Amino acid sequence: MTFARGDAQAEEEISYYDELCTAMAEELNAVIVSVEYRLVPKVYFPEQIHDVVRATKYFLQPEVLQKYSVDPGRIGISGDSAGGNLAAALGQQFNQDANLKNKLKVQALIYPVLQALDFNTPSYQQNVNTAILPRYVMVKYWVDYFKGNHDFIQAMIVNNHTSLDVEEAAALRARLNWTSLLPASITKHYKPVVQTMGNARIVQELPQLLDARSAPLIADQEVLRHLPKTYILTCEHDVLRDDGIMYAKRLESAGVEVTLDHFEDGFHGCMIFTRWPTNFSVGIRTRNSYIKWLDQNL
Repeated sequence: MTFARGDAQAEEEISYYDELCTAMAEELNAVIVSVEYRLVPKVYFPEQIHDVVRATKYFLQPEVLQKYSVDPGRIGISGDSAGGNLAAALGQQFNQDANLKNKLKVQALIYPVLQALDFNTPSYQQNVNTAILPRYVMVKYWVDYFKGNHDFIQAMIVNNHTSLDVEEAAALRARLNWTSLLPASITKHYKPVVQTMGNARIVQELPQLLDARSAPLIADQEVLRHLPKTYILTCEHDVLRDDGIMYAKRLESAGVEVTLDHFEDGFHGCMIFTRWPTNFSVGIRTRNSYIKWLDQNL
């Protein structure tokens, strides 16, 4: 099992990931490889993906699998938040490599970051100022990931980077059309934010925004069709909720078996909160649900 961590580096959070990986190894009787990919500002997109791909390819070598007594037919990838983005990108990369296709049995994505074209999905609108990951912070993270200009942030918040006059984005809009991908219970009263005139300079300077390696949600249907059985955990109080729900819908439409595990009382990063004094019920429940799915499907 290869696990890509989220991008926070506080000592306490790193300790949490070590604890989670240890629990997974013990409860699943599995070998867990936690990839510490390089972070901004040391490197920028797509180097983080390259790190994860290199690490996973190395581990998949027959002699390495044999060394650690790993069943080559029971290999999965997983990650949370930014790590969920990398895990999703890794799955798609492997799917397009003839030597690696069908090497993965499952993928498990925990409140993953999956697109940067629409920052006004219902979950972005609903949770615009939610603690831990408000919308402004998420957009800033994207700009930082691409080594972009912070002057773009406010324009991106109102979707000026994917306005109708930005031709490069036109073909991709249908792949994250949340009015058709999300159920009415999610869309509620929210309206799409589509600008007629925007700022084409943003996509010209940051073409990475439209790269499926950074935004797995916009991948071609053919790429999605051969992905492994998938688990996606989403939280109600999270700007990224709809990224995960839309990806689940697109995967299902492509014929992939998907489990969408939604927590109405969940928030971004809640799985971290499993130890005193922040041992929240939802943290324990999300963690247990995630490990249970892996135990039943890996």
